[in-house]
Amino acid sequence: MTEYDYIIIGAGSAGCVLADRLSQSPQTRVLVLEAGGSDRRFWVKVPLGYAFAYTDPRLAITCPTEEDPGLAGRRGSWPRGRVVGGCSSINAMAYMRGLAVDFDDWARSGAQGWDWPTVRAVYDGLEGTDGQTDPGPVRVSDLSRHMHQFSRAFLTAAAEVGWPVLEDLNTGAPGLGCYRSTVWKGRRWSAADAFLRPALRRGAVRLETRAQVRRIVIDAGEARGVIYRQHGKMVTAHARREVIVAAGAIHSPQLLQLSGIGPGALLQDHGLEVHNPLPEVGRGLQDHLAITYSFAAYPKTLNADLGTLQGRLRSGMRYLATRSGPLAVPVNQVGGYIASNPGSAPDTQIYCNPMVYSYGPKGPTVPRASGYILSAQPCRPTSRGEIRIASPDPDDAPEIRANSLATPEDCASVIRAGHLLQALAQSATLMQARRAAIGPDLLALDDEGLLSDFRARASTVFHPSCTCRMGNDPANSVLDARLRVHGTGRLRVVDASAFPNITSGNTNAPTMMLAARAADLILEDNR
Repeated sequence: MTEYDYIIIGAGSAGCVLADRLSQSPQTRVLVLEAGGSDRRFWVKVPLGYAFAYTDPRLAITCPTEEDPGLAGRRGSWPRGRVVGGCSSINAMAYMRGLAVDFDDWARSGAQGWDWPTVRAVYDGLEGTDGQTDPGPVRVSDLSRHMHQFSRAFLTAAAEVGWPVLEDLNTGAPGLGCYRSTVWKGRRWSAADAFLRPALRRGAVRLETRAQVRRIVIDAGEARGVIYRQHGKMVTAHARREVIVAAGAIHSPQLLQLSGIGPGALLQDHGLEVHNPLPEVGRGLQDHLAITYSFAAYPKTLNADLGTLQGRLRSGMRYLATRSGPLAVPVNQVGGYIASNPGSAPDTQIYCNPMVYSYGPKGPTVPRASGYILSAQPCRPTSRGEIRIASPDPDDAPEIRANSLATPEDCASVIRAGHLLQALAQSATLMQARRAAIGPDLLALDDEGLLSDFRARASTVFHPSCTCRMGNDPANSVLDARLRVHGTGRLRVVDASAFPNITSGNTNAPTMMLAARAADLILEDNR
């Protein structure tokens, strides 16, 4: 038996922030349990190595989804970071705060204290940007001067179709610009770099890797500790103050259900003791789906650098020598938020990449011929899915029922997103650059074709959320506004599963923000 003040389950984006913030006092002992191993691997640290990192079974666990009627019955594959740093060690590094409306909606959904003015102040304290004399721990870099020259064509095209061109996408204004990235001095800057390593150096945090939590120990309606397996042995750890689940939107609800907290009938069907029949655990799942169109190009794009062995060797040597060149910039270079209905709030995220590529069993393939990608993601889906345990065995993957495009609103948003891409693709600049469509021709699709193509080819962009969402009523939420599990003491969930609604863009930045604010709430409640 080992005893700590706080036990954090998961060393991902949220868990790393919590470890740092909760261990500021040298008298506080914090245990962080991570099911994966070390993040000290080459493709984790290299920005363009994203394509190799998230497909590496040593760094990520692949979670299969159930057949999805909204996506023509297809099954998906959702990778989740199983490594120190979690998904912040395998993601595409785009840093997007989300829009003000996202967080005001959180507050209206029962998460009081999570409105935009409040969370904006948290963001301001977290971020460190180029040129700051006292930067925050999350290093957010403007890499526009390092991006491929073809990326400028996307910005020119945006101006030609009447879209604003922005210096900073995180102002929340509609328009296209160069993505800010969690990259620092040519290397990925994950939550482990920003928060966990400084916490470990102070000595108040103990990190255990290859430690898979089997269940949370519940006694007299309170979380008392955890049982985890490490190197074939079972270990019990006791929490003097709280157990904090930060295992992500798939595995946090799975762990609650395995621990007897969740829909009572589901738990009983699997022979589990029901400690808290909380019906919404695992429900409310939301994710972002994106559709991608590829084009062969006349001008040179990144394919000219990375599509040949000689070019890859040259780029690799440049990166090793100077931390610059094609490998030092993430694959998502240009994008932003656009309103699909004039006069309304932005509701579609655009991605523009100066390279075409494909994925196979052995990882990404980059052809030699130049090309570019246009992609669109409806920001605010209304459909909700569910995560359910498939058995009482923690080693068995849970069922992921994505329930995509289950509402007329979501289908309409797909068509409008397609129209935005068509407008961009028909700009004078991109029409001049375009040699031919690769795969379905975006410009040949009518509304029915846009929706059918989305159902046939759209895929997750790895933003699952909302499966243990905040709210003010146990009948329609899992957590209160201080991230405490309804009806179970000394237990919180702090990760993207706590979002009441999915944010408009990439979810890594909101997850770190949520954890930073959660740490303040936890310390307030435990004084």
